[in-house]
Amino acid sequence: MFRKTIIAGLTAAAMGTGLAHAADAPAPPPEHTLTGNVGLYSQYIFRGLTQTDRDPALQGGFDYSHSSGFYLGTWGSNISWLRDFGTYSNGGSLEWDFYGGYKWGFAEDWTLDLGALYYWYPGDVVPGAAKANTFEIYSALSWKWLTGKISYALSNDVFGVTNADGTWYLDLSANVPIVDKLTLNLHYGIQEFSGSTPAGVSNDSFASYKDWKVGVSYSLPKDFTIGAFYSDTSMNATQRAFYTTPASAGSRFVGDSTFTVFVSKTF
Repeated sequence: MFRKTIIAGLTAAAMGTGLAHAADAPAPPPEHTLTGNVGLYSQYIFRGLTQTDRDPALQGGFDYSHSSGFYLGTWGSNISWLRDFGTYSNGGSLEWDFYGGYKWGFAEDWTLDLGALYYWYPGDVVPGAAKANTFEIYSALSWKWLTGKISYALSNDVFGVTNADGTWYLDLSANVPIVDKLTLNLHYGIQEFSGSTPAGVSNDSFASYKDWKVGVSYSLPKDFTIGAFYSDTSMNATQRAFYTTPASAGSRFVGDSTFTVFVSKTF
């Protein structure tokens, strides 16, 4: 009887341990995930260029992801550069992006991301100007906090530059954890335009450039993040002239060195 009691006790203890381990096991990730994001920025910087003439930008979007690695998303922001450069006669105050792709981890800490992105700028262009709508495909390879991404344009017009399919942008970035909740954000980009104007002038000669950024971000409770970054571009005189607004808009160079602060939230 005494032996049976001991055996029963050991069996119960083993079962209890097994149940405890089962309870502690992490739940499998959900098959479908929908997230959102919203942010307020002191200005909108895209590839080193201010899109809002240093005025504030309200941005946000939604993302759907499947456990297989497939994802879809949309994102938008107010802009002013199409009106500042006199390209759009009506509208030209919104950028609305649509994207989708497939992302998967193929080794520990390694991720490959393949996708496509369409930039839509609703509005009417002035006679003789090109729409800014642009379609790109991209490939990104990440290891921990390092990412290299190449974007390749398939549309004929690329951000208002005509006959520019084959244009590419290389994005090298690092988001380095410094201390708990504080991250160092680094970026270097190379924008190379392909094709030429109807007059035979190479798009590369006046539209290509390089940009860089350094900043910090800090995670707050309730999925808020605050941050700041300094950005600048590298251009020759011809390129600087191309990215300078007309005299009627103040002759402002949109690729100048600048400082941006922001607060964002995911949900």
